[in-house]
Formats: sequence, C-alpha cells, structure tokens
Amino acid sequence: MKTKEQYEIGKLKKRLRHLTGKAIEDYKMIEDGDCVMVCMSGGKDSYGLMDILLSLRRSAPVDFTLIGVHVSGKFPGTQIPEKVREFCESRNVECVIADDDINSIINRVMPEGVRVCSLCARLRRGILYRVAGEIGATKIALGHHRDDAIATFFLNMFYASKIKSMPPKLITDDQKHIVIRPLIYCHEDDMRSLSVAMNYPVVNGTCIHKANKERPAVREMMDLWEKQHPGRLDNILKALGTIQPSHMLDRRMYDFDNLRSIISDSGKGLKL
Repeated sequence: MKTKEQYEIGKLKKRLRHLTGKAIEDYKMIEDGDCVMVCMSGGKDSYGLMDILLSLRRSAPVDFTLIGVHVSGKFPGTQIPEKVREFCESRNVECVIADDDINSIINRVMPEGVRVCSLCARLRRGILYRVAGEIGATKIALGHHRDDAIATFFLNMFYASKIKSMPPKLITDDQKHIVIRPLIYCHEDDMRSLSVAMNYPVVNGTCIHKANKERPAVREMMDLWEKQHPGRLDNILKALGTIQPSHMLDRRMYDFDNLRSIISDSGKGLKL
C-alpha cells in the first residue's frame, strides 16, 4: 500500500508528464525518428526534463532517442560534469561533455566586476549548436519552464521595451537547428518538488562571476503575485498565447493605416 508521500509524488509525476506531453503535442516538438539533445546544466530543471522525456518515450506514439549534453565551461571548483555523467549513465542515456573553456574567454574579454550573463549565454548557445551538429541531433531541448518564460517576458518589457518571451519552439538564425522547451507549461514549484523527491544531484551557486540582479527581482515580484492571487501566473502564460495584434500598438503586426479594408475583408469590425 502506498504511503501518502508516495501518492503525492505519483500525482506530481503524472501532472508534469501530462503538461510536458501536452506542450510537445501542441507545438509539434518531437517527431518520429528525432534525436533529441537534452541540455543538462546540472540544475533541477534539466534533470527533471530528462526524466520526464524518458517516461514519455516509453509510451509515446513516435520513436525518438535522447542524448544528454553538458557544457562545462571549465569554471573552477565545479563538479557538475561528473554528476551529469553519472546521472545519464544511471538511466542508460548517452552523455556528451563539452569542455570548451568559457571561463578563460570571459576573463580575457570582460572587465572585472562587469556582468557576464549575456556573453556566457551566447557562448554556451554556440557550443550547444556545434555539438548538436556533431552528434546529429534533430532537436535541442532546453529545461525552461512556465516561470522562466513569464520572467523573461517581464524582463524584456521592463528593461528592453519589448513584448517578447521564450518561444516553446524556434529555429535558429542559420536554419540548422530546432530548439524546443517541453517544460513550458510546467510550474517551477513542481519541478523543485520533483527534484527533492528524486534526490537529483543539483549543484547551486557555481557561477564565480557577477550575476544578473534583475531576474531575481522579477521572480520575487511573481512569487508575491502568485501568493496573493493564485492562478495569476497561469493566466499570464495563457495571455502570451492569445495575443491580439489589433489591440496592441505595433504597426508592423497590424495595418492600422488600412482599417476599413481589413474590416471589409473580414466582414466584421473590432470589438472594444
């Protein structure tokens, strides 16, 4: 007989599996014969993503393979590569460790004390794209979840004056790679609970460089909102999928100069 804790863990896994499967289906993320490269940062979300995809693969209507890839960056003192490799081996998943020296590049080109998050992300992205080509991956899976997408939306709005978030699926500028985010419907609290339940070998706070302060501030705002108004973050995510260009201000997305012809063609006017 299952204990209450085992029952709750089972419900959690089922919920995450359902939400991930729905996202994959909604955005046609994985197709028959795909080789999915799962980007393993060593954080809770990438471990969880791998386990959820492994679970889905057992009953999926399509056949696909999984390969774990970690970019070490050669930052001093980290044990992440070994932990990622052990995690993948325990699940009989092939693991590739890219040992490109990101740390030396950052130290060489960036002044001390300057934030390096953007440069580090670009370097990692370039390495991941290169490795994807080397191993023949047809999809690159990232572990970003609902809360990451919403935080990115607010960061772009507050600091870049853009309505922009993390797309669930995109093709790279050179048209060579398709990037997917299967956890886009999943809540961070659930991913955190899964990590604790599964005892993932998470290593936190390994970055030795000055970190971005804006994202934690936005996340704090989001946490307060969700505490005061449960369900608000889900509503925001739904809003990101139901954009009405006619009720925004972007002239590139809607022809405000020719409203009468638009109304005539559609046969109906705009609802206020």
